[in-house]
Amino acid sequence: MTLKEQAVTFLGLHQPGNPVILPTVWDAWSAKLVQEAGFSALTVGSHPLANSLGKEDKEGMTFTEVTARIREITAAVTIPVSVDIESGYAQKPADLINGLLDAGAVGLNIEDSVHSEGGRLRTPQEHADLVAELRQAADTTDVHFVINARTDVFLRQDTGNPAERLESALTRLRLAAEAGADVLYPVGRHDPETLRTLCTDLPLPINAIGIPAEANRAALAESGVARVSFGPFLQNALTEHANTLIAPWR
Repeated sequence: MTLKEQAVTFLGLHQPGNPVILPTVWDAWSAKLVQEAGFSALTVGSHPLANSLGKEDKEGMTFTEVTARIREITAAVTIPVSVDIESGYAQKPADLINGLLDAGAVGLNIEDSVHSEGGRLRTPQEHADLVAELRQAADTTDVHFVINARTDVFLRQDTGNPAERLESALTRLRLAAEAGADVLYPVGRHDPETLRTLCTDLPLPINAIGIPAEANRAALAESGVARVSFGPFLQNALTEHANTLIAPWR
């Protein structure tokens, strides 16, 4: 498939109540593992990618390092690839879109914590404006690049009590939807009621975190989730298993 066809296919996989499962990978080996297991698409996580490069998450990598690894991944598989680009590595939106397309990706996650500025949280409108710039840049190409707008408010302790965090997430993600996002990502592990509220009250498909060992796809589907990714948890589980295997050889 061309990148244009991959992007259309990828977006079409996002079905509320019938979520696409995107195992989160970090290199060509893990990407091939996912494709050979029969998954329809995958996502590249910043945390496992940084670990694989001996770097720190929260933009311890450069965008050049990220795109170099993405090229290796897209050369190894034929399914659509989306990339967690953290808060954008202080790059211009057009450079992010063009760099990822050149590397063979058809989607991205963009978060509202700005790691290059001490981890501050963008204002809701500021984050929406960045999403709008990414959409505008993508629209100059012939690929409908799939933009997954993420908010970190549930992960932070400086954003109020649980009810205030939920309201803040709803506000931020509604603005991101109006700005041109395709998918909304209220990152964090949520109780069923909160997740159902997010899926019901927001106007676009919702991305939720899945824990590989828990295999709760049915419960996430029942909540209305349209997309499930694993964050660092697949790599963490494999690390744990590898340690178990090699421990007797010490």
